[in-house]
Amino acid sequence: MSNINAASSNSIATLLNDESGATAIEYGLIAGLVSIAIIAALTILGDNLSTLFGTVADTVSTASTP
Repeated sequence: MSNINAASSNSIATLLNDESGATAIEYGLIAGLVSIAIIAALTILGDNLSTLFGTVADTVSTASTP
C-alpha cells in the first residue's frame, strides 16, 4: 500500500510541475490578442482607405469631365 501512495504522490507532483499546457494557453492568448489588434486596425484603416479612394475617384471623374 505504501508503494501505491508513493506512486500516486509522484504522479500528482509530476502533474503539478508540468507547465507545458500553461505555455500553450499563453501562446493561444497572445495569438488571440494579436488577432483582435489586427482586426481593430483593419477596421479603422478600412474606413479611412474607403474615404481616401472615394475622394480620389471623385477627383479623377471630375478632372476627366470636360
